[in-house]
Amino acid sequence: MVDTKILQKLAHTTIRNVLLFAIILVTVAPTTLLAAEKEQRHDVVVVGAGIAGLSATWELAQKGFDVAVIEMQPLYGGTATMSEGALCIVGTPEQANVGIIDSPQIAFKDFMTYGSDQSGSGPDVEWVHYYANESRHEIYDWLIGLGIHFEKNAVLMPGNSVPRWHKVIGKGRGLVEPIYRACKQSSTVKFFYRHKALSLIRDKSGRITGIRAERLKDNVSVDYLAPVVILATGGFQGNMKMVQSYWPEKQPLPERILTGAGINATGSGHEIAQAIGARLVNMHYQWNYSTGLQSPTDITGSRGLNAFSQQSIWVNKKGRRFVNESQDTKVTFLELIKQPGGTYWALFDSAARDSFFISGWSRESIEEGLFNNQQSNQFVKSAPTISELAVAAGLPPQTLTETVGRWNDMVTSGKDIDFGRIGCCRTPWSNPTRIERAPFYAVPFYPLARKSMGGVSIDQSCRVLDVSGQPIPGLYAAGELTGLAGVNGKASLEGTFLGASIMTGRVAGRAAAAELADQRKP
Repeated sequence: MVDTKILQKLAHTTIRNVLLFAIILVTVAPTTLLAAEKEQRHDVVVVGAGIAGLSATWELAQKGFDVAVIEMQPLYGGTATMSEGALCIVGTPEQANVGIIDSPQIAFKDFMTYGSDQSGSGPDVEWVHYYANESRHEIYDWLIGLGIHFEKNAVLMPGNSVPRWHKVIGKGRGLVEPIYRACKQSSTVKFFYRHKALSLIRDKSGRITGIRAERLKDNVSVDYLAPVVILATGGFQGNMKMVQSYWPEKQPLPERILTGAGINATGSGHEIAQAIGARLVNMHYQWNYSTGLQSPTDITGSRGLNAFSQQSIWVNKKGRRFVNESQDTKVTFLELIKQPGGTYWALFDSAARDSFFISGWSRESIEEGLFNNQQSNQFVKSAPTISELAVAAGLPPQTLTETVGRWNDMVTSGKDIDFGRIGCCRTPWSNPTRIERAPFYAVPFYPLARKSMGGVSIDQSCRVLDVSGQPIPGLYAAGELTGLAGVNGKASLEGTFLGASIMTGRVAGRAAAAELADQRKP
């Protein structure tokens, strides 16, 4: 077992988060007690307290509506709290300050080009137009108004013509907390934690009138009744049966896939919506990563983390490189699943150890939870020579020695004649160093189920559509449950998941508020 002191310092179990968890439990205790009634009435029920649900809740709170937020976990934030807190935004001051010329027209072309394939399948044109034109206002200006700050420099990510990846100071927690605080300032918003949504309630006319939930502390069913329900339950990449069921037909199914989505991303919202006739679209549009590291803190061995070293080379079970490691997930994932066993080893030396990255983890957590972990030999192999490293990793020593020697020669010459990595792009990946300073490291990687780009079908107002394409009265959806409204198509521009979750959440909240206002008119 991993040392308890180490676990407490890991990114997901820091003392700060433990204290926050305790504060949240104290905060929500009175609200939870209200759920002792088996029936409650509200203006709106929002299912899910992730970033999409919080964004919708904020919009409704501004209009003074009575909002019940149903959340299965004991705290808010969902997957966003574990993220890097980065968003794809078009036309920001951070871009202008360093002379980056960007526009909705340039962004639209990037979205459509990157997310389409040869068959013509791709992003939703109307939602891409909206994102490209409104991300500055809907995302950037709104977050700045809530007191959120961005790092000075936007980062260039794959598929973008210019840098658009804007990182929030404080990462995921720094992004989510201000939105939550703004929601909590309203006396009309109530959070009901540890409540699992079971099914939608509808009347004889077919209109949604609420949701039935299970209070997990005592398994009591509670009906939250409201004329409008917004589903924001997240994706399905945490449900391996769904991941495999909707696996893209043209991709070989890997022997082992790690779960890299949030623990709430079980597809529960998809099932609830589908049960009342909602249409699911593009469920095979999955954005899975080639950088899946088995989580050292997960005793089941099924959960993974997004991790990498930009100075590493990747070798398959035969000890040979198989891809330009600097290329994005769109390319590297397809190459990974072709390899024997669907796995590879990332090799690097002691000089590159400090640059090893795990999404959501601090430098201290990486050192203590991975490299200095007493059980780290399960996840990291280390040796004073490449030949000994090969033995530790179960790789052919002579072949691996030849692979590393060839790599070092190409770094010295400044040209990767095998895969074209060196100097190919404007990232540290394309400016590598020789692997020559002992000790040497090898870390095993696997496919990582990460994000859903298909889901519940919605219109431009985030109304859920049925199988015939008609809106289901009283039902809205936002965030990853909707496949991010199709803004990515078949390939994701980094930062669009948080960005589109905010955008669809706000659109759903405003549309629901408008519908409620109309209902109140004499």
